[in-house]
Amino acid sequence: MARILTVSSQRAGAYPTIQDALEVAADGAVISVEPGTYHETIRVTGRRLTINAAKEPGSVTIDASEAGGPAVAAARAEITLQGLVLKAGDYPAVSASNTRVTIEKCEASAGYAAGISVTDGAQVTATEVKVTGGQYGFVIEDSSGILDKCEVRGISDDGVIVRLGANPTIRNSTIADCGYRGIYVYQAGRPTIERCDISGTGDAGISVAHQSAPTITESWVHDTSGVGIAFGRGCGGLVEGTRVEGTASPGIDVEDGATPTIRAADDTPGQPKVGAAVTEGLAQQDTEKVDKLLAELDSMIGLGSVKAEVRAVIDEIQVNEWRRSAGLAVGGASNHLVFTGAPGTGKTTVARIYGQLLKALGVLPGGDFKEVSRRDLVGQYIGHTAEKTTVAFEQALGGVLFIDEAYTLSRSAGASADFGQEAIDTLVKLMEDHRDQVAVIVAGYTDDMANFLDANAGLASRFAKTLEFENYSPDELVLIVRRITRNDDYLLGEGLDEALLEWFGQIERDQNFGNAREARKLLEGMRKVQSGRLRALGRMPSRDDLRTLTLDDLLGATR
Repeated sequence: MARILTVSSQRAGAYPTIQDALEVAADGAVISVEPGTYHETIRVTGRRLTINAAKEPGSVTIDASEAGGPAVAAARAEITLQGLVLKAGDYPAVSASNTRVTIEKCEASAGYAAGISVTDGAQVTATEVKVTGGQYGFVIEDSSGILDKCEVRGISDDGVIVRLGANPTIRNSTIADCGYRGIYVYQAGRPTIERCDISGTGDAGISVAHQSAPTITESWVHDTSGVGIAFGRGCGGLVEGTRVEGTASPGIDVEDGATPTIRAADDTPGQPKVGAAVTEGLAQQDTEKVDKLLAELDSMIGLGSVKAEVRAVIDEIQVNEWRRSAGLAVGGASNHLVFTGAPGTGKTTVARIYGQLLKALGVLPGGDFKEVSRRDLVGQYIGHTAEKTTVAFEQALGGVLFIDEAYTLSRSAGASADFGQEAIDTLVKLMEDHRDQVAVIVAGYTDDMANFLDANAGLASRFAKTLEFENYSPDELVLIVRRITRNDDYLLGEGLDEALLEWFGQIERDQNFGNAREARKLLEGMRKVQSGRLRALGRMPSRDDLRTLTLDDLLGATR
């Protein structure tokens, strides 16, 4: 049986403060507090304890307003709070880090802080808890648990914040009269919100951002200054059987690139269906366009491993969209890629197709393609580079920013300041801030790109995959020549296939080898030789003469 320690400021034989009892309490003890106000801050680390009101709920106040800390702070502990009124100044009334915390029939308030803060893998069970003041009501970060029959009122900012992958269940609760949003879900938050009443907010009733995916069922969002429920780009989740009324229009606002599943409430009096303004905002996938783009990718010569990698990325995106539609959690994903390999291997073409695929899948609002190099990003004086890089980045929003020879940014231009590093640092921040609004693709030689990715500690982690573009084989280069000649209305004369294969087979494939560019350069040379040959005929060339490239043209171009 747990040992009970009594705290009373009036009764002889009792501990005069909660802290006094805490100092002698064994693991598993119950600290029973007689009615009164106790001006102290309670800190519990690595222990298992219960602190409760000895009489009716609300008869005990722990007031840390002047104590310079939370009313109760717990770390790596297991703590139960019952029937208490908890007050703090510019600290949370309750702060639980990596802790299992149970709060029953308590009331919490703070100044410029959260009423109750639960972080770092904690687990909270809050039942019949009221938060009546503070900058925020509940803050649940990287944690889980249940909020049942709770009430959050009169908060100056957000009523409930769920972030950093937190996945609590919030049910049978009321969030009202908050200065900003009722519930704010961001940074991959995945809460379940069921049978809740959210009203009187200064902005949206529920706001969802940064790859989050809540499940919102059988709730009522009403009389808000902003929209009822807002889904930002890249977010998903489920809204089912939920009434949204008396809010700004539209009741449920879904940005381009967001993919929640929305199922209307029952069509009964007082329970209006979700309107057309909602469904029009849902991201639409153009499966026919996706198939055409994948076929275009497949039609490119060679690049077997690259094609497989791109298809794997597209498959993952498609499955994630299906999971969102089913109301399942989807982790944050990056659309940024690294392309490595020699010039002329199709990196720019694949980047363009990839951008169009993201648009067709509804991941990006546009498939626009902006190609830049060092000179487009790096300025001439301090501060100029950040400005140029930001402008280029913003011009690419909604599509693809392709940075060719990106490794040149990590090379110092000489004795002067290395403004290329400033461009890299600026890109890292912009890529994180707008990761669901743009796809950044950096390209260059394999070894040089490895050095580039080491130029900033956070750079490599911003990219989802690295795709290696291998040199074309001699056979593939001959196919490229044949395709170019056919598109340009030329024919290859007798014996040219074998001669081209021999030529491409003996070319040294060093860093200066241009792959498809070599094929185009060779054809340009052959056409020049052909022009001289035809002018020397002394007659008007026939149609076949004009179309046909001969072995002599190849020999002349390669001398």
